[in-house]
Amino acid sequence: MSEPTDSAPSQSKRVLAFAARLVALVCVYLFFAVLTPGSKGFTSDANTQLMLQDIAVVAMCAIGMTLVIIAGGIDLSAGSTIALAMITTAYVLNLGPKGAEWVRSSPHLMPILAVLAAMTVAGTVGLINGLLVTSLRMVPFIVTLGTMQMARGLAKLVANEQNIYPPSDVVGDLWIARLLDPARTVFTFPFLPAAVWLVILCALLASLFLRYTRLGRHAFAVGSNEKTAVLCGVPVLRTKLAVYLISGLFSGLAGIIFFARLGGIGQPTEAIGYELFVIAAVVIGGASLLGGRGTVLGTMIGALIITILRNGGVKMGWPQYTQEIVMGAVIVVAVAIDNLRNRRRT
Repeated sequence: MSEPTDSAPSQSKRVLAFAARLVALVCVYLFFAVLTPGSKGFTSDANTQLMLQDIAVVAMCAIGMTLVIIAGGIDLSAGSTIALAMITTAYVLNLGPKGAEWVRSSPHLMPILAVLAAMTVAGTVGLINGLLVTSLRMVPFIVTLGTMQMARGLAKLVANEQNIYPPSDVVGDLWIARLLDPARTVFTFPFLPAAVWLVILCALLASLFLRYTRLGRHAFAVGSNEKTAVLCGVPVLRTKLAVYLISGLFSGLAGIIFFARLGGIGQPTEAIGYELFVIAAVVIGGASLLGGRGTVLGTMIGALIITILRNGGVKMGWPQYTQEIVMGAVIVVAVAIDNLRNRRRT
């Protein structure tokens, strides 16, 4: 099934919509930059690094969520999957003392095993979501609401409802915990830590995946009109299963980055409510909750806007309830705009 060619008016509308999101991003940034000046203000190096750390987590998870929403689904278990992947990483690293001699002889092997374990667990959550949605024909909202609670409970069970502190002296320099360290970068730009470059690489690959692969085109087809996709020979069930699995894997990557965000600590109660930030980032980026529309680049802009709003509220000294009201209002406005777009299309 080939991807339809965009008409000139449709292409121009997309360009204008993208430009409007860029303008919104600049306006939000300037708003907080002007109102919180100074060496410890919104634009300070320390605060910028803090925002980069938050953006890396939200943006990585949002990449996978973009695929799910494009295919007409939703994944409310993303935040809990992040926490479960983070706990899995810390738990595996914490096994180091039991095999101290083996770990000391291969100090970089244990972190690799921790990453593989976290990705496996997160991918399993995504696979379960996909199987329940496809095989039992259950509503994605209900399915992922249930797995959200299950993944969170499992994270608390593994951690025994306590933080896990892996012994850095046993696992070498614990390079996983330094993914967001600006002093340890893979390129010559000291302002961008390795995890941010990883997000950029994943976003680029996901964009190419959506545009040039058969599965990417199938995701758009399923989200646009599932019945028509079936008539066109699109493997709907296989497509849904794949996007939920991919979403779980990206949540796993986000969990590993969150582990680095906390400096190498596993906390089972972290990332609560992150699924709302991630979904808001995808919708603000231009994706439709009805499916069939969305871009990874737009999602990245949405993640930037969400993170700037959260961080700027803290710098402005807003109370917690004010920040929650603002974030809730942003989500409602984003969904309202999405509904208006869909009404105009129909």
